[in-house]
Formats: sequence, structure tokens, C-alpha cells
Amino acid sequence: RSYEILCYASAGNDVTQTPLLWTEEGGSATMECSHTKDHSHIQMYWYRQLPGRTMELVVFTSTANSGEHDFGAFSKEKFSATKTEAERGTFTVKEVQPEDKGLYFCAVSQHSDTNP
Repeated sequence: RSYEILCYASAGNDVTQTPLLWTEEGGSATMECSHTKDHSHIQMYWYRQLPGRTMELVVFTSTANSGEHDFGAFSKEKFSATKTEAERGTFTVKEVQPEDKGLYFCAVSQHSDTNP
């Protein structure tokens, strides 16, 4: 039986995501994000907003940090991310449960000396 577990929206005209994702309970849900900004936009942020809750940053990724992504207080057992090139990345919710249903989206930013 399939559930509409993860729904997410585009984060602007230059950033593209699939608008809706269905998955089965207990499965994994992988979201893709890409952008058409220039190659200096190597940083990607994945956010989620659960129903009735405020938005929260789940993970920060960058092509500059050799696959070491910053999940902050979130578990790498529950979430994973990839960022192998500046223009795209993925975010995965593992072992999806009904309480994972929410809005998930990515944002990108430019790397600079003042914004490392």
C-alpha cells in the first residue's frame, strides 16, 4: 500500500525539484534537486516542515567538504544526502513513517570568502 508521505515544492525559478513523491511505509524516499545558477553555487540546504511545525534545516551539503555533510541534530540513520557536483544533489528519508509526511525542499547558495 502506497502513501503520499513526502511532498515538496520548488525553491525558486533557478532551482528545480519534483513536486510530489509517493512511497511505501518502511521504504526510502529520495528527492532530487538541481539548479541553473553558476558553478560557484556549491552549497545546498535541505529543509523540512512537518504539519503544524516550523521549518527546520535537516542537512547542509557542499561539493567542497568531500562528502561530509552537516546533519546538525538529525540522525544519519534516518537521513542521507549526496552532493557530487555543483548543480545537483539528493536527499533521502530512510524507513519512511506516516509522521515523516511534510514539505521538504532545497535551497542553494554561493560559496565565497565571506560565506564559506
